[in-house]
Amino acid sequence: MLKIKNYVKAESLEQAYELNQKRTACVLGGMVWLKMGNRVVTTAIDLSGLGLDTITETESEFVIGCMTPLRDLELHQGLHTYTKGAIRESLRHIVGVQFRNCATVGGSIWGRFGFSDVLTMLLALDTEVELFKGGRVCLSDFVKMPKDRDILVRIIIKKTPLKVAYLSHRNTKTDFPVLACCIRLSENGVRAVYGARPAKAFLLEDEEGLLAGMETMSSEEKKTAVQKFADYAARKVPTFGNMRGSAEYRTLLVKVLTRRALEAVGGMTDEN
Repeated sequence: MLKIKNYVKAESLEQAYELNQKRTACVLGGMVWLKMGNRVVTTAIDLSGLGLDTITETESEFVIGCMTPLRDLELHQGLHTYTKGAIRESLRHIVGVQFRNCATVGGSIWGRFGFSDVLTMLLALDTEVELFKGGRVCLSDFVKMPKDRDILVRIIIKKTPLKVAYLSHRNTKTDFPVLACCIRLSENGVRAVYGARPAKAFLLEDEEGLLAGMETMSSEEKKTAVQKFADYAARKVPTFGNMRGSAEYRTLLVKVLTRRALEAVGGMTDEN
């Protein structure tokens, strides 16, 4: 059961940061996961009055406030167009519309949850987080950092030219994924991210260059390269078992979803 002793609606980020330095304080997001926990919060800090619930699009990036609901990301036309529907696909399975109207992108990223579709999706893009004290940090570095008393203020997605595909497998429609896979193709090569392993999202780079020059390959060359990378991913991505699936099943899903996502970004299907 969650117990909150004091509630403060922060008037500034400075005030929120100072209040959050106590170990038993907590910054509130959408509270969809927090409320299901068993803890005592001495001071609950609400950031909802600081104007951090908007998405700003510029010529070079998207700037997303930490209090932005997941539903706003799902419906944002600019993000939808930039990712060719991938970000909407990553969000539409998360419980239901009412839930996504409450859950915030800041809470989803700060939590580094193993089941997070949001983290899996954003890791595949050129994403940074802005911390109140820590400044801008690459998301791939942020997920490795231990949790501290800083405050996540914004998420920044750079508009790097790319093709991206998001796929997941679920036992039931609105359940946590058994495995999630997001693959992006850009001039810098391929980046593959695997979530719900069931551990925190895992970033896999094409260190062997199996997909180098994929956009100029013939159809048969693409097919061979995709299969080689799918086999490579199955060897490299650590998986574990839980109530939703065994480690062996997840490894099989790594291979299948990798192949399907690469076929999508590589123009081998009608999905792009």
